[in-house]
Amino acid sequence: MNFNKSKEMYLETIYILESDHDHAHVADIAERLGITKPSVTKAMNRLKEEGLINKETYGHITLTEKGEALAVKIYHKHCTIASFLEKSLGLSPEEAANNACRMEHVISDKMMEAIEAYLEDSTS
Repeated sequence: MNFNKSKEMYLETIYILESDHDHAHVADIAERLGITKPSVTKAMNRLKEEGLINKETYGHITLTEKGEALAVKIYHKHCTIASFLEKSLGLSPEEAANNACRMEHVISDKMMEAIEAYLEDSTS
């Protein structure tokens, strides 16, 4: 997994955990992503260096303003793609979410705009 895709997955996961618990922990991130705690710790150090997260010495991880802005964009993309897959292809919510998780990192802005337009037209 390249670091950009990985970074997006980490930021999205922290965003979701923060929404539920006001912060994240390395163990929670590792469990949710199915990876080792040392891998998460290494990634958290990189995200902290980039100014995307705050990492407390006692383990709380929160998004910085910059990190949250990016995470919200990623999460929106995920939810929009999942909705598109459910409505246009009739996939189950679980199947749509699993595929959206893979697709959100590679689709172009133009494709994203087309998906958003499709969803707007289908609700009109």
